[in-house]
Amino acid sequence: MHGPRHERTIDRGLESSIRTITEKREALLSPLASISADAVRRHNRTSEDIRTPYSRDTDRIIHTRAYTRYIDKTQVFSLVDNDHITHRVIHVQLVSKIARTIGRCLRLNEDLIEAIALGHDIGHIPYGHFGETCLSTLCEEQGIGKFFHNVQSIQFLDRIENCDLTMQVLDGILCHNGESDDVKIYKEPCRNWLEFDKKVQDNADGRRTKAPMTLEGCVVKFADTIAFIGRDLQDAREVGLISSATPLPRECREILGESNREIINILIYDLLENSDSEEEGYISYSPQVESALISLRSFSRTNIYENEKLTSEHAKVRQMYSTLFISCLEDLENNTDNAKIFTDFIDTSWIDRTYLDSATYPELVRDFIAGMTDRYFQKRYEECVIPRRVEGKFP
Repeated sequence: MHGPRHERTIDRGLESSIRTITEKREALLSPLASISADAVRRHNRTSEDIRTPYSRDTDRIIHTRAYTRYIDKTQVFSLVDNDHITHRVIHVQLVSKIARTIGRCLRLNEDLIEAIALGHDIGHIPYGHFGETCLSTLCEEQGIGKFFHNVQSIQFLDRIENCDLTMQVLDGILCHNGESDDVKIYKEPCRNWLEFDKKVQDNADGRRTKAPMTLEGCVVKFADTIAFIGRDLQDAREVGLISSATPLPRECREILGESNREIINILIYDLLENSDSEEEGYISYSPQVESALISLRSFSRTNIYENEKLTSEHAKVRQMYSTLFISCLEDLENNTDNAKIFTDFIDTSWIDRTYLDSATYPELVRDFIAGMTDRYFQKRYEECVIPRRVEGKFP
């Protein structure tokens, strides 16, 4: 039984003073920056407080169950035990820091940038991008369409945990991926929730998304690549996938450097020199840096992401996904109420009831598996394939 809820009485004078300070600070931003007055929520269930709307979104994101699970979601090296390689929890912090550095120099809204950056990979699933491929195949077989982690991020934040985030934050999260095709990005307006929901559906259908609706979202989109392209190289050297003596392509060495520190530094400065946040509103690399970055992506794809040492266990991972998906689906169909999909997902207090009432069985399984950490995923799979032993007597 809970005791009485204590709420502090709001000092309206203090609140007004803080708002005035916020408005003065935002008046110093670029005319193309997103300010608090632009923020739009779908529900507006509670009134705003001394935080800016975008800062409040950051708080809502980091208090979600989905954010907590970043800690055991791996980036590239899912099957390597090494405490010094990047997990999602580190990656989103790197993106946030890099994006806020760029945004500060371009006079953009750092509160909005932070919220987008910390939430952008919420939809990533066990075993990284290969896990996404496995789950996508299973979803298509069940007739619920392909799986995309950016769309799943919206699913977690806007529907499953129903955080009532601003459209500006959700839009930036939705549009963060697809960096390899972008040389220069202009922000594109999204005028209302109907347009935003169509944008989500277009992404779910595999159609190329429009650019983010804010320059802040564009910055995060670029910062995502800046955060991982050199870091993946650093991690690959850390785990012995490639030798530190293995040379990068000449163009990369001469323009970007060879270490993660050099690559981050060059890419940030190049963006600052080639972007316009004052008049036209775009974020851009120079042609020379973009060419070198394409070369580095190609090197990483061949030597890291498609390296046989990294892909040799893929068939087993694919089988794990198939087995676990089918098992969870059977638990739903048989109403096995002590199954983990019930006890750890459907019957929990933090899931929105409207979502549960509208989701199909395959969608529930998709969302349950997508939210798993690598460790939890492996444990659930082992329960499916390893017979349960009884100690001494049956309970």
